[in-house]
Amino acid sequence: MKNLLLVLSLVSLCFSCKQKIEKATPTAEISVAKKIANAHGFKSWKNVSEVSFTFFEKRSWVWKPKTQDVTLITKQDTIHYNRKTIDSSSIKTDRAFINDKFWLLIPFQLIWDEGTTISEATKAIAPISKTQLNKITLTYTNEGGYTPGDAYDIYFDKNYLIKEWAFRKGNKPKAGLINTFENYQEFSGIKIALDHKKAEGDWNLNFTDIKIK
Repeated sequence: MKNLLLVLSLVSLCFSCKQKIEKATPTAEISVAKKIANAHGFKSWKNVSEVSFTFFEKRSWVWKPKTQDVTLITKQDTIHYNRKTIDSSSIKTDRAFINDKFWLLIPFQLIWDEGTTISEATKAIAPISKTQLNKITLTYTNEGGYTPGDAYDIYFDKNYLIKEWAFRKGNKPKAGLINTFENYQEFSGIKIALDHKKAEGDWNLNFTDIKIK
């Protein structure tokens, strides 16, 4: 009988210790940036071998992210280069590609880009819709890259979909460009906003011919 009581006591002690250990090691919280990326289909990115799109009816791109091969197609020319070996002959094209890709895949750039800081999420009134959304600010360091020191105020809804942003060159207090993210469509599991409109006028930076393989 004493042996049985001893065994039961040990089992109870082990169970109690296990509960304490589980309580002491909670699951790591997912960052807001990762939640935004996931809401736009980041988990599908690992399967992507090729992305093609036309930016603002000006430039068409074919990008193979696994090999970093890039092709630019315009009315005047077709240019091929690889992002692993950028030189003086390809840097101008790469600058344009980084700009256009940033507009296309900003939710993913939040976790791809290095040399950035992302603020804590707060509630804020979106500048165009005048509705209350969540807001983070993405700021680039003053060192390196094509946009040193620039900042983006990003407004997103309760589902972590981006609805608007405000671009502040050099992290200036006043935004130089404010526009919407709308007309979301899904391509191979990845959600992309096709239209980006200003509050005034008929300006619309849009994407067409999107294909994701």
